[in-house]
Amino acid sequence: MPAKRMKISGRKHADPTQSILKHWREAVPDDRLAHLVRDAGRSFVRALQIRLMEHSVSFGHWAFLRVLWERDGLTQRELSVGTGLMEPTAFTALRSMEKLGYIRRMQRPGNKKSVYIFLTPKGRQLKAKLVPLAERVNDIAVRGIAKKDVQTARQTLLAIIENLAADASAGENRRLPSTRELARLVAGAS
Repeated sequence: MPAKRMKISGRKHADPTQSILKHWREAVPDDRLAHLVRDAGRSFVRALQIRLMEHSVSFGHWAFLRVLWERDGLTQRELSVGTGLMEPTAFTALRSMEKLGYIRRMQRPGNKKSVYIFLTPKGRQLKAKLVPLAERVNDIAVRGIAKKDVQTARQTLLAIIENLAADASAGENRRLPSTRELARLVAGAS
């Protein structure tokens, strides 16, 4: 099957989706599952990002909004854990979201250390616009796939997440370095 072509800046480029599919079907049909999951995840993110931008919402903000729509009034640290993002990344995104009027940050009486994040009415109203976009992306992704196969995929992915979480907390004192620590490690290695 020939790759579709799209014209960018006067030159023809292969459609990235077709290139990825060709790679998986022809070059490495038995490659590691991690790579396939990564490519599937990137495809989901790309499809949703395109739709979110129609409402001037970044994908990074989407991650925090999703958590806050379910549980408002979390600390920055709780939001960081809930989104799987590092605290400095969370701080930057939340500051931007506050400027956009989606959230407000407050300290509670008697606790001057922790800052709690609350949705504003504007942030709450985004849910009615944005959640249908994510649902649409999911519908597109599973088009033509039997419900039982989707359920099997969900169960499998949840088991993978659980297995890797158990491995990460296996007591070997491993942790993910911050972006700053990683930059120092890389700089020190060169």
